Amino acid sequence: MSRRLSNHRVWMLAALIVSGVACEREERRLNEPPPQPPVTFVSQSPLQPGPNVVTDTAEGPFDDNAFGTMQGQQLFTQMNCTGCHANGGGAMGPPLMDDEWIYGSNPNQIFASIAEGRANGMPSWKYKLTNEQIWQLVAYVRSLSGLTPKGARPSRDDHMMVKPAPSQTPNAKPKNTGLPGSSQRP
Repeated sequence: MSRRLSNHRVWMLAALIVSGVACEREERRLNEPPPQPPVTFVSQSPLQPGPNVVTDTAEGPFDDNAFGTMQGQQLFTQMNCTGCHANGGGAMGPPLMDDEWIYGSNPNQIFASIAEGRANGMPSWKYKLTNEQIWQLVAYVRSLSGLTPKGARPSRDDHMMVKPAPSQTPNAKPKNTGLPGSSQRP
């Protein structure tokens, strides 16, 4: 009986070790302090369209985090960003699914656009959203154009069948061209 009990303990210990080693999940950073905003905020007056230097190494704190990007997708709907950006396809506001970025596609540039707002329509959200929420929106907006890793992109809502899911969007390199072609003067 004693030997049987000993064998049972050995098997239980082995099963516990194997199950602990075999289970690998996405690391969710839920208890981290919220990400800090860019070191300097850009003041409202000098924000003008124009070419920007785009680097491939620029990353926001939630660019590689599926949960943070999904939270940004929910905020996009809750804050009625769809009202101006039409699910990313553009309407009153510029499209977010193309490769033309008026104010830059780097996470810090998008953060500044959301936090500070832009002339001619984009409101400032820095007093309504936390820095963490703005960074989550940045991750979602970047996912619409394929600027985040595919594994971190949210899936498409069924009612949004007019465009491919962000997780299916090919990786892109944005062109910072200044004004979009339709708004340039002849």
